[in-house]
Amino acid sequence: MQGLEIKNLSVEVAGKLVVDDLSLDVPFGEVHAIMGPNGTGKSSLSKAMAGNPDYPIKSGSVILGGEDITGLLPDEISKKGLFLAFQYPVEIPGVSVANFIRACLNARLPSGQEVSPPAYYRELYEKMDSLKIDRSFTARSLNDGFSGGEKKRCDILQMLMLKPRFAVLDEIDSGLDIDALRIVSEGVNSARSTGMGMLVITHYHRLLDYIKPDVVHVMNGGKIVKSGGFELALELEKRGYDWVGK
Repeated sequence: MQGLEIKNLSVEVAGKLVVDDLSLDVPFGEVHAIMGPNGTGKSSLSKAMAGNPDYPIKSGSVILGGEDITGLLPDEISKKGLFLAFQYPVEIPGVSVANFIRACLNARLPSGQEVSPPAYYRELYEKMDSLKIDRSFTARSLNDGFSGGEKKRCDILQMLMLKPRFAVLDEIDSGLDIDALRIVSEGVNSARSTGMGMLVITHYHRLLDYIKPDVVHVMNGGKIVKSGGFELALELEKRGYDWVGK
């Protein structure tokens, strides 16, 4: 399968198994959602996949487009085409939004090559306009003093500019009002036609009303315990998670 393959992945933090022998396949071009209660390992899964050293992989593998990326450094995983939108985006004072994204793009080019500034800013402004991000943000420090909605839109801006093969969106709906949720969702949906694969992590079906997933998975106790279509998200909204089990 060409896409993201997670095979028998286990992640242990401080002696506790937070992801337990989890397997999941998401083809390129599809959007899968992971739902589940707090503390069930959803964010731990995303951080381990992205190479966060605080979430070491105990066993199993993460394969992207047929290539094993397990154990690579975060920047190497990013260059292989995996993008992670954080639940709590990091503030980087002194590094502007425009310079940060341009540096990320340049890091993906062969040594000595750089993106064309006119072409870069033309595309950056186009993407910013679509996300209703004021152009003055290009000079602002990344996420420094941003509202929750501005941080999430900035994350999606990075995704649209970097054009990864696969994106993991960790609770991009948290802290968003309905207008910001709609704008962020439109940005995510605009990338679907590119063949990008996506794994959307969320608690609530509200996000999935805007970003319709191909498959919904329920995670509990560090495992995928149930999978289904969009109707599963609606059932979870009505009945909660207790009936799904572990």
